[in-house]
Amino acid sequence: MFGLPCQPLALPLYFVFIWRSDLAPGFRGENSLLPFEPQDQYLQRQKKLAEIEARGHDAYPHKFDWTATPAELVEKYASADAAALEASKPPVRVAGRIVALRLHGKAGFAHISGSGQRLQIYVKLDIVGPRAFELFQMLDLGDFVGLNGHLFRTKTGELTVWVSELALLSKALLPLPEKWHGLSDVEVRYRQRYLDLIANERARGIFLRRAQIIRELRRFFDARGYIEVETPMMQAIPGGAAARPFVTHHNTLDVDLYLRIAPELYLKRLIVGGLDRVYEINRNFRNEGISTSHNPEFTMLEFYQAYSDYHDLMALNEELFAHLAKEVTGSTVVRYGEYEVDFAKFQRLSMREAICRYWPTDAGPAPTPDLLARPEGPRAVANLHGAWLDRRDPGTKNVTGGPNLTAGELTGLLFELVAEPNLIQPTILYDFPTDISPLSKCRKDDPSLVERFEIYVAGMEIGNAFSELNDPAEQERRFRQQVEKGGEEVPREVDMDYIRALAHGMPPTAGEGIGIDRLTMLFTDSHSIREVILFPLLRPEASGEDSTEGTSKSAEHPTGMSAEKGSGGQK
Repeated sequence: MFGLPCQPLALPLYFVFIWRSDLAPGFRGENSLLPFEPQDQYLQRQKKLAEIEARGHDAYPHKFDWTATPAELVEKYASADAAALEASKPPVRVAGRIVALRLHGKAGFAHISGSGQRLQIYVKLDIVGPRAFELFQMLDLGDFVGLNGHLFRTKTGELTVWVSELALLSKALLPLPEKWHGLSDVEVRYRQRYLDLIANERARGIFLRRAQIIRELRRFFDARGYIEVETPMMQAIPGGAAARPFVTHHNTLDVDLYLRIAPELYLKRLIVGGLDRVYEINRNFRNEGISTSHNPEFTMLEFYQAYSDYHDLMALNEELFAHLAKEVTGSTVVRYGEYEVDFAKFQRLSMREAICRYWPTDAGPAPTPDLLARPEGPRAVANLHGAWLDRRDPGTKNVTGGPNLTAGELTGLLFELVAEPNLIQPTILYDFPTDISPLSKCRKDDPSLVERFEIYVAGMEIGNAFSELNDPAEQERRFRQQVEKGGEEVPREVDMDYIRALAHGMPPTAGEGIGIDRLTMLFTDSHSIREVILFPLLRPEASGEDSTEGTSKSAEHPTGMSAEKGSGGQK
């Protein structure tokens, strides 16, 4: 702290008044609130700002007419040699943030950054004049400048702007991160994403690729006759997935509303209304735990296709993922951590087959799909798995469920424990138990199973799809069964308007949800969902900690399996 604090006000403890007797008259920081660190640099830059304005410069002008970005100039003139540039002297008006600065008497060099590219500038007293050169000498790293001049190459061959006019566009009152090569503090990177984007080229690249993924998804579905729609984000009844909702209140109507946990039931209303192919890129909200693959606010693509079943969507997914990988990364083979994932090759396994295939070798003979299909089979297999856990790690809590879980719920839990982490290569996992799929059509030959599949890559669920249940009586029965069972993660009432919509008739339909955040993780080799969300949810900064990453999910279906499509990509 500099000087003495004035009488304290009713403000947070880190807000204090600062008085400096050695600063210029009219200095904005003389009685400024200073919650920011480092305070010494903040004060010095405030002093520079006052000096710049005292010399008649506008520190925050309204606009700057530029003709090209630094990135565009570097790309356009990458092959132009010094002689060609000297002959043509290409005129430029360019703006950017100063990221390097070095003065040499009556001249100086700097680098500006814009659109992810750096460009050198050369400022000379004899060319820009005393007033502009004095301004140049008062600039700091992080300031934005606008330049007029022409391009040339230095003796070292670097493309450079020969500056004839210079203007300050915005004064940076806080410094850039100490190391231009990147921030190392993960919490600072997530909490102050603007610094992360400035300092880390990889962070910028992740979000450019995320935007590309979303563009390609739109192109893919638009080309196949789908229309993009929007559905409510505040809903009277939370539905379409098994999750604990966020609750809000509408003052005028005096009703509680729920932030959307899934758009599913509204999108299927549109199928009833005759929009045969619809999709929505939607934000969903779930009042659950946080982990490396879960964030309470996340983005999904959800789409529906009339006159189709889950087999049609299996084929569509194989085409979609291969197309996305090729367009976004240049190859169907994508590096994710230690693995090379080939999106041109999908394996298909039933849930029961997956449990049997990936059964731990030291847990005894693997069960068979036939055993898991018997009414008491899943319980017997769960007991075998629990006994193996006890032998391997005595005292470990048996996580294979309590006595109240149904055979279908136990099957789903066994899959998560035994098989899910091993599904590294793209896998279509199909034939889910009816008990954990209340919106799916049952198989004709086996009512204990539904026509549902999920997409797994690198041990993560990426998508969730099924043949939609369109029998209104059966749908109402399953909804009421859900409500009667209770729990914070299921609706507390039946959505009768949705049942009414089904009663008007919905054609055979297949639908799916794909998690865009996890898809971005795969295509950017990112191993935390917070790397691919610009502003992920964090603990309040005042708590002094942020230890949510890696914590367990706090509100899931009893089996751990997502009960419905709305959770596709984020169970």
